[in-house]
Amino acid sequence: MATVLGDDIDILAKARRAIGGDYTPGDDEPYMSEAQLDYFRRLLLEWKKLILSASAGTLQSLQDGPIREPDLNDRASSETDWGIELRTRDRQRKLIAKIDSALRRIDDGEEYGYCEVTGDPIGIRRLIARPIATMTVEAQEAHERREKVSRDD
Repeated sequence: MATVLGDDIDILAKARRAIGGDYTPGDDEPYMSEAQLDYFRRLLLEWKKLILSASAGTLQSLQDGPIREPDLNDRASSETDWGIELRTRDRQRKLIAKIDSALRRIDDGEEYGYCEVTGDPIGIRRLIARPIATMTVEAQEAHERREKVSRDD
């Protein structure tokens, strides 16, 4: 079973390869042009499709039967692996909601690619790395600092 972070990165990389083509958004064109929005729409749809496909595989494995390892250590290891796999799928379920939100922002003409806090452009490179980003790096860091301070109180 793949690692949690590795699984997310692999699926996004597969989505990028699947949409392929000669076009990659660049800084030399108008920000959030039709071509860029179309690229991100296709990327998000492919990413979602791949996540759902991986989830179907997990579901099929669960339906194939319970874990019946004769050795207690092997059984414990298998159950731990399944627990990790199920947590990964739960994270991906939440990720699908974020993908759907990004697709709605693109389709409704809302401010996809612009920070929800400052209104500044998020940046092409950040969106290529994380197409569901809703904040600039600076706004995200400030948000995480506030979150950490709140947790420490």
